[in-house]
Amino acid sequence: MWGGLRRPIGPFQVICVLAAAVLAAALSSLSIAHAQRNTAATTTGTAGTSGPLGPGTRPLPDKPNLGSIGERINANTIAIVSGNLNATYLSIAYDLSAVLDDGDNFRILPVVGKGGGQNIRDVRFLKGVDLGITQSILLNTFRRTNEIGTIDDKIVYIAKLFNEEMHIVVRANSGVTSIEQLGGRKVNFSDIGSGTQLSTRDIFTRLDIKAIEVNIGQADAIEQLKSGEIAATVLIAGKPAAAIGRLKADDGFRFLPVPFAKQLQTDYLPATLSSEDYPGMVGSGAGVDTVAVGAVLFAYNWPKGTDRYRRIENFVEHFFPRLAEFQKPPRHPKWREANLAAVLPGWTRFEGAEQWLARNRPSQPAPSAAVRDEFNQFLATRTGGTTAASPTERERLFQDFLKWNQGRERR
Repeated sequence: MWGGLRRPIGPFQVICVLAAAVLAAALSSLSIAHAQRNTAATTTGTAGTSGPLGPGTRPLPDKPNLGSIGERINANTIAIVSGNLNATYLSIAYDLSAVLDDGDNFRILPVVGKGGGQNIRDVRFLKGVDLGITQSILLNTFRRTNEIGTIDDKIVYIAKLFNEEMHIVVRANSGVTSIEQLGGRKVNFSDIGSGTQLSTRDIFTRLDIKAIEVNIGQADAIEQLKSGEIAATVLIAGKPAAAIGRLKADDGFRFLPVPFAKQLQTDYLPATLSSEDYPGMVGSGAGVDTVAVGAVLFAYNWPKGTDRYRRIENFVEHFFPRLAEFQKPPRHPKWREANLAAVLPGWTRFEGAEQWLARNRPSQPAPSAAVRDEFNQFLATRTGGTTAASPTERERLFQDFLKWNQGRERR
């Protein structure tokens, strides 16, 4: 109708154009302001330092208006990094929570972790994580390699928990009958950073077995074992481990024995996988030789008197007196191996734990009259019938005699 002529613009169209222009200007202003904020964030780091400020370095905002309940919950909660669903660590951490939790007054927060190696990193660096479980040998490995810096003054030992056994699973029809035959074959060392990965590397190196390392979870490893993509999968965990307990010899799986070779005897222990541990994998009354390594509870070394030190001390005061409750059903059977007083050579025990042990160390029973008479006879033969020079000297000799006598009885 209008041919080549332009259609007249009505009032409604004018209003729409003006509104669009205003909206565009507003969005432009917001974009500029946002860009300026981003520029400021990229050029000013923490504490006013210059440089890019990545997402991981921006402080997390606190939840506002927590109130007295929130403050109490935060003050009385302590997190422990454990392991994945295949490991015993998570069961142990859950048991700690199940037994020790006391509403808002005290709470254990189990954290799913990747295992021993990563747990050391997490306790050393991760905010909010004060406790962890790892293998004792890995603490020495991290100290020796210095890969996360000096940790002697950053990590403290709390207690020995249990032993972790090495499980090597192969196909029953694979023809692999010894660990040495895994050289040159693909073997799953479990997840990267796990205790299984790092300790398996150590064991294979000591035994001079050059396997091709694969790093996948146990569920995927079992599938690849079935298909023949890998020759074996390894899991180092406290028996019975859930991931292994599901396997059956009737489905074509078999344990590979691990000899307690001389190269392993300084840092590992002999162990056995029995039919009681894995009835579906081991025949009744039979056993498969393997090796084990100790699992320990450790903490970050907070300065004494700080809030975080108080939390760890509070944990010790709740946990240590109630160990016997963990050693009964339905708790994990590995609790029966816990030894609170065991020392970890080369590592300092958390001061609050050391003080608790000192206060609660069982007192020696008073020596019997028979022991005293035996000592007097012993002393008479040593001194030709004369008495000791003084009561103090006599008591010192008596204590030495008791120690000697105890050592003789143990032999």
